[in-house]
Amino acid sequence: MALQILLNMFLGFMWMVMTVSFEPVAFLKGYLFGLLIIYIFRNFFSSRFYLLRIVAVLKLTYIFIRELIGSNIAVVKTVLKPKLNMQPGIFAYPTILEKNWEITLLANLITLTPGTLVIEVSSDNKILYVHALDINDAQESIDSIKDTFEKAILEVGR
Repeated sequence: MALQILLNMFLGFMWMVMTVSFEPVAFLKGYLFGLLIIYIFRNFFSSRFYLLRIVAVLKLTYIFIRELIGSNIAVVKTVLKPKLNMQPGIFAYPTILEKNWEITLLANLITLTPGTLVIEVSSDNKILYVHALDINDAQESIDSIKDTFEKAILEVGR
């Protein structure tokens, strides 16, 4: 991915030199032209087209912000109720993520979302133990994490 980004920047600067125009618009034209060239020759690189990974990172950021806002609203509703009717609990979350950075990112995203906290990761990195402030159905929480965070992390990493 880094090679593709550097090559694209190089093509943008080469466009500026070839057109003898050293303005930001000329670099942008060259960058976009280089993007097209790299896309055409994407099969010659060992990694996938880097713009797809950038889109996946933006999608993961969007999912996190959406979950963060939704969880904040749910926690505020729970706290402001006159009678606390919570069912806190711990559930085991099996993950298919394999790389250390993927598991760390998933654990951090779960922990940063209000109302949930990863309290431990198993020694084989296959199970995350998650404490939830209000849990009615553990399987629903597992499916929610799998469909949002884990799926988006897989898109970024693979």
